[in-house]
Parts: sequence; C-alpha cells; structure tokens
Amino acid sequence: MLMNIDPIKALLEYASYASVSTDPSYQLGLEKARNFVVDQLTKIGFNIELVETPLHPLILASRVKNPAWPHIMFYAHYDVQPADPFELWKSKPFEPEVRDGYIYGRGVTDNKGPFIVQLTALSQVLQKNPDIPLNLTFLIEGEEEIGSPSFPAFLETYKERLQQADVLIISDTTSPNAQQIVITTSLRGIIGMDIEVTGPKCDLHSGLYGGPIYNPLQALCEICASLHHPDGRVNVPGFYDTVSLPEEWERHELKKYPINEKDLQSFLNIPSFHSPQGYTPLESIRFAPTLEFNGIGGGYQGQGAKTIIPSKAFAKITCRLVSNQDPDDIRKKVTQTIENRAPKGVHVKITQHDGGEPYLIIPPHKSNSPKPYPKILQQVFDTTEKSITEIFGTPPIYLREGGSIPIIGKIKKTTGLDSILIGLALSTDNMHAPNESFSLQMMEKGIKLYQKILEDFAINFSARY
Repeated sequence: MLMNIDPIKALLEYASYASVSTDPSYQLGLEKARNFVVDQLTKIGFNIELVETPLHPLILASRVKNPAWPHIMFYAHYDVQPADPFELWKSKPFEPEVRDGYIYGRGVTDNKGPFIVQLTALSQVLQKNPDIPLNLTFLIEGEEEIGSPSFPAFLETYKERLQQADVLIISDTTSPNAQQIVITTSLRGIIGMDIEVTGPKCDLHSGLYGGPIYNPLQALCEICASLHHPDGRVNVPGFYDTVSLPEEWERHELKKYPINEKDLQSFLNIPSFHSPQGYTPLESIRFAPTLEFNGIGGGYQGQGAKTIIPSKAFAKITCRLVSNQDPDDIRKKVTQTIENRAPKGVHVKITQHDGGEPYLIIPPHKSNSPKPYPKILQQVFDTTEKSITEIFGTPPIYLREGGSIPIIGKIKKTTGLDSILIGLALSTDNMHAPNESFSLQMMEKGIKLYQKILEDFAINFSARY
C-alpha cells in the first residue's frame, strides 16, 4: 500500500536536516537528509541503490517494469548552501516554518521543495494507477552545491544504465511568479579559480617599507580592474570569440517575462544597472557570458588600524559561460591574461576549480534544425506545455537562465540525454541567501502539474505507440 504524502509536513522535516555539503561539520545533517529521501522513495515503490563517492553518496532510485515503456529520469540534490550570515534570518534556517503562504528555511526551494513536489505527485499517480506504463528513475546527489566533483566518475561508471532513460526532467530553475512558468532552454557553464598574490615573505611595517615594495593588495586590485572594459564587457582576449547571439524568437520570449528592468532594479535596491555593451540588463542575465569577483581580501580586517603592507592578497573568480564557449578554452585565456598582467614585483599563483559545460536545448517547435527530434522528447515537450497551460492558465515561456547546473551539460555530453527544466522556484525566493522561501501556491500547482504531465504522457504514449 503506497503512502499518502503531506507535502508541507514532508518539506518541513526534510528542510530541518542541515545538509550543507561544503562543511564537514554538517555530515550528520547530510546523512539524515539522505536517509529521508531513501525512506520516502522506498515507500512509493522505488528500488534504491546508494552509490558511494569520495564525499557524499548518490541516490539512484528506480521503478523499471517494462523495457518497452518510455523512461523518465528525475534529477535533484539533497545538499544545500551554507546558511550564514545567520543573523539576517527572521527564523532559524534549519527550523523551517510556514509564514504568509511560504515555507522559510535553508534549502526549501533549492532543491528540497521541488523534490517534494515531484515525490507527492508521483505518489498520487501511483496510488491511482500502480501499473502506469512509465519507467521512472530518480538521480539525487549530495554535492551539487559544491560543483558535483564526484559526478563525472559516476557518469562514466553508470553511463549505459542512464542511457536507458529517454529524457531528464528537472525542477532546479526559476520562474517569475506562481502564475507564469518558465521552461529553461539553456544553463550557463561555469569555471572558477582563486588568485593569490604574494609580495614580501611576511607583513611589513608600512612606514619603514612603504614605497619600494609592491603592495599585493594594490597589485591584485590592478589585475582585477583590468579584466573588464568600462562598458562592462570582459577584457580577456578571445573571451567572446565563440559567443553566438540569441535567436529572434528568444528575444521575443524574453519580452513576455512579467518582470521589467525598473521592477528588478527596485527589488535589488541598486541605483542603476551596468550591463555589457550590446545587451539590455535582462538580456545580459540570460544571454551573455560573465566574469565575476566572488570574494577579495588580504591584510588587516579587524577594528581600528594596523599599518602594514600585507604579505598576501587573494581573489575568487568565476566565469559563467554561454552555449558554444568551451570551459577549458576560457580557463586558459583568463589564466594567461592574469599572468600576463601581473606586476613584476609580486608572485601570482592561480588555483583552478572544477567547472561545468553550458547546456542548450531548443524546443522542437522552435527549432530550425533539419535533424528530427526523438519522438519521445517531442512528446514530453508537447505534454509539458499543454499541462502547464492548463494548470497555470498561461503557456510557458521558453528562456535561457543565467545560473549553472554543471551536471546537466555533463549528462548530455556523456549519455546524450536532453533535459526539460521546469522552474518551480521564484526569482524572489532568496536562493543562496538568508530567508530562503518556497511558495505554497507553487507547491500546490506544481504537484498538480507533475501529476498531469505523468498521466497525460502515459496516455499519449499508449495511444501513439
């Protein structure tokens, strides 16, 4: 007998497990979150395999009954971002609570809430029709928030098994509100690196040594300032060589987006935008590559003065990459540029981090490609659009998204699987920030949406094949 799932109660429990993957002190929270997922999927009839990794085990859950049936795979992750700064939360991040139509807590929208939506919908579908003609797989990892370092090895080992699926469905992207769903057509790739600039062997008295010593902080600031033109474009030779402009239909879709630049500027509380030349602010978020400074520091950070020339300074950089940009190529170009522009009076060390490929899929009805799409992929797109239109009262918008889910590009490259990305998070849900929230209205509609997609797809499959 399949269990009935109370989605609010389930999410409150799931989000109470502090599953921060980047911090070893949260190991117990990761284990509890993982056990919760295993228990829930077991209760609705999935077979579970825990795949050990060097860090956090990956959950591979399957309900495969007939090789002739279409096979849908869902991806999610049970790890979350750190919750600090804790003092900015209105309620404790790992004691989630319901307020004013939202659940608040770390991970409720990224990505625990959407998983609960999928789980609840599946439970309801399987209760009504235990023999629904669909093979189903869940792929749930615990390292997404740290770049999925164990994922490439897993993909290579399980490649043939994963290729049995026909399509990947994911809800780890955003929509503007609970009335308008976005189907994400592209995710930006990502590379990351740390720059360490070293001058003298130790901190020096700025009065005794100031002048002839190249201050590492000054050198670092000069390097960083050189990486952008005044108009906002990235100043790295060859950075834009392979960047293609969006199609006209994509610009048209963006005009349907119900948040304008003025509203976004007000929400962000910034005096103005600083978009690279050739892009409007909303276009640059969706269509343009970036180079961003995620952290910078060095020298004395305490109260009052400490008059030193610091020995070291550092910066953390990430680049978001659009379709056709190769992460290895951009990594080399940025690294070479930094090394070439480093002053001679300092040493520069660059440490590379794992990255991810960009991902792009053009919906079948928008594509000009002469190569036909697989019938099942076309059918899932058709069913998803019709279901969204019925449940939300308006068709989906097809848009690229500025964020990155590195494993999506890796899955496509290794297995050939395409992804349909249905945004259940809202742009105002404070992902990765204090007071993260998940809309109860979106939860309710999302459950109905997934239920309808699965049921209608199964019916259409039976009628068509």
